Amino acid sequence: MSDEVNSAEAGEPADVDRSPSLYDRWNAVREREVTTAVITFLAVFLAPLALVVVPEMLGVPTQYIWYRSLVTLALIWGIFAVGYDLLLGFTGLLSFGHAIFWGTAAYAAGILSANVTGSPIAMILVGTTTAVLFAWVIGWISLRRGGIYFAILTLAFGQMIYYVFLSPLGWLTGGENGFNEVAVDPLLGFLPLGAEVAVVPDALVGTWMYVFVGLATVLAVVVANRILNSPYGVVLRAIRENEQRAEFVGLNVWRYKLMAFVISGAFAGVAGSLYVVQRSFVPIENTLNWTISGEVVIMTVLGGVGSLFGPLLGAGVYMYVANIVSGMPGIGDFWHMILGLVFVAVVVVLPDGIWGGLGWIRERVADALGGDDR
Repeated sequence: MSDEVNSAEAGEPADVDRSPSLYDRWNAVREREVTTAVITFLAVFLAPLALVVVPEMLGVPTQYIWYRSLVTLALIWGIFAVGYDLLLGFTGLLSFGHAIFWGTAAYAAGILSANVTGSPIAMILVGTTTAVLFAWVIGWISLRRGGIYFAILTLAFGQMIYYVFLSPLGWLTGGENGFNEVAVDPLLGFLPLGAEVAVVPDALVGTWMYVFVGLATVLAVVVANRILNSPYGVVLRAIRENEQRAEFVGLNVWRYKLMAFVISGAFAGVAGSLYVVQRSFVPIENTLNWTISGEVVIMTVLGGVGSLFGPLLGAGVYMYVANIVSGMPGIGDFWHMILGLVFVAVVVVLPDGIWGGLGWIRERVADALGGDDR
């Protein structure tokens, strides 16, 4: 007797749709988001313990060990790289102009602190808004072209903005000397960011600055994860895989790419504002120079293009080489070459980046422990 007859005799409809309901799928997404948030939170707030305290306890020479402010800086760059990967890894757009959004946000935050308020939250809001406005205008123009033409257009805009801030607007930005009138107020009016956190062991976080940047990092990863797991994220992947097919099915590809560009610029704006909050200074060479755009590309590729946590890892590797390896006796002068060799090795051996390589190792270990059931 057929399965349909058996189902009918059992009192069940033969054509029952047992696929997960919308509610079930939504719950699954929420569970993944909570897991992502918890993992990010634990990684961020255990990082000082793993990178600073444990090496000190093991007697590792000081010149090889991270320091807390560097971990904070790596997280700031990590936010920048996570946002950039939304554009490069998930939309397939290579931009060489993201220094614009990092830099203009930094200057906007610094100028606000000197003339209106030094509230860290206000600085981030104004800086991010400035970056979004620049991203919308530059994206609206540059995205009329694709491929290498888009990349060159973003680079050209970056150089134009750099020289405008360097000379014509030097009276406002400080020119080549940078903007050094930044005054950061206590967080929420009563928490000095440079003060030690008394409620938790010093080994975990150190100062309120780390707590502030750490929470911003967790929020950035959660937002990026939500975007990628939304219908909008599915469209971005479709554009990356086959832009012509996406257009054929009726999607407004240009509009989606513009939104991805603006969202990526917003992440850069948050990071640039945090950079100024931490440094209390806006150096033009470290904010608007075209090399900043190149550095975030390297971080993203090192960690793993198209992965959520890879850019954070890539930012950490880059910061370690640039700030720790560069000071090591004998090899410090060659840190650029060392970084280049690491980059080449990752691209050749680990095309999915360091994060992808770790995933491959994890799978091999799981296979080895599980054995072959065939």
